[in-house]
Amino acid sequence: MSHNMIRLEKAAHLRGEMTVPGDKSISHRAVMFGSLAEGVTEVSNFLQGADCLSTIDCFRKLGIEIENTPERILIHGRGLHGLRVPGSVLDVGNSGTTTRLISGILAAQPFETTLTGDASIQKRPMRRIIEPLSLMGADISSVNGNDCAPLRICGRKLHGIHYRSKIASAQVKSAILLAGLYADGPTAVTEPALSRNHTEIMLNYFGACVTSEGTTASVKPDPALHGQKVVVPGDISSAAFFIAAGLIVPGAELLIRNVGINPTRDGILRVAEAMGGNITYLNVRHDGEPTADLLVKHSALHGVTVEGDIIPTLIDELPIINIMAAYAEGTTVIRNAEELRAKESNRIDVMSEYLSAMGCDITPTQDGMVIVGGRPLHGTVVDPHMDHRIAMSFAIAALAAEGVTQITDGGIVTVSYPDFYEELGRLTR
Repeated sequence: MSHNMIRLEKAAHLRGEMTVPGDKSISHRAVMFGSLAEGVTEVSNFLQGADCLSTIDCFRKLGIEIENTPERILIHGRGLHGLRVPGSVLDVGNSGTTTRLISGILAAQPFETTLTGDASIQKRPMRRIIEPLSLMGADISSVNGNDCAPLRICGRKLHGIHYRSKIASAQVKSAILLAGLYADGPTAVTEPALSRNHTEIMLNYFGACVTSEGTTASVKPDPALHGQKVVVPGDISSAAFFIAAGLIVPGAELLIRNVGINPTRDGILRVAEAMGGNITYLNVRHDGEPTADLLVKHSALHGVTVEGDIIPTLIDELPIINIMAAYAEGTTVIRNAEELRAKESNRIDVMSEYLSAMGCDITPTQDGMVIVGGRPLHGTVVDPHMDHRIAMSFAIAALAAEGVTQITDGGIVTVSYPDFYEELGRLTR
């Protein structure tokens, strides 16, 4: 299939069983924490997407031996103080997670590094990590002076702080907690609402001492981390597209196996159910990260209001929630989501532009959008603006729209879901 123009038509049916790729957030962290642990970490169901491969590449350049096979990743960790001076600039590609989390680690190393990435990364806001890391004593600066990558990081001895973050962001929280592993005393982060907690869960699994109370997470310095076996659950952010497809395509029934349902990430499920979505949880398991098989059936959806503390638990799913809202009866209001303007693209403007082009009644606002759903939609040509989630969202919208939808640069989905179109084709054949 061409990586450039993807053509999609209305689906006659949508049925079957599937698994989604491993969770992106957890895959990134398994490589990072495995690199900082003593001994071997074995990771199965790792997401072989471009972003997570960027993390592997960066840690290899920092002297870590990482074996990547289709079955598993083996990371030969060198301990908290085992990273080596990279021989070149570290290139994070399109990965905001890699950029922000690795900055916390690099801020404490006894050497200097430069981090860069693609054109999209060089526009994303990094002030949000530069500020707290600088308060800890880090020497981290934006090379072009615009608070974006490339970043120059000169390692320093760090101090423990208690940081009160203005935004609920797992990337900001994680950067500070990772820097805190190297600090001279405890480090804490308090958020306005609880963001995803994969870092806290996994750092403890590797042997760190991380405690959480309300929206505050604290870490003690200089733990002995030990290599572990990590089984990565299916990524709920990838499952979200197929959950939406199952709800909006008439007669659809999908079973999505082994999906991570961590409560700091399950906002998409709560919103889908509030809209009237028929989702059944089967085979629920709680070992480290909670997982379940999800049985999704076509449903008559209705509009809802999405705002407040639920926003951080579904920030990446808002584009696909827009699509569900377009096919739901009544009005959906999304508020408190100004963070969408700082993602891979300005998701508020891009979603509004192309949903309007498909015939949807959508009004962008400063911090979200208002969608009056239930109008018939028709195909259009979508430019996803180098944003994988925009491309996948409109691919799902196409399944219930009249005519042909074309997505330019559709291959951008390889960032998080290399087999996305193939899977879609298999389930609609």
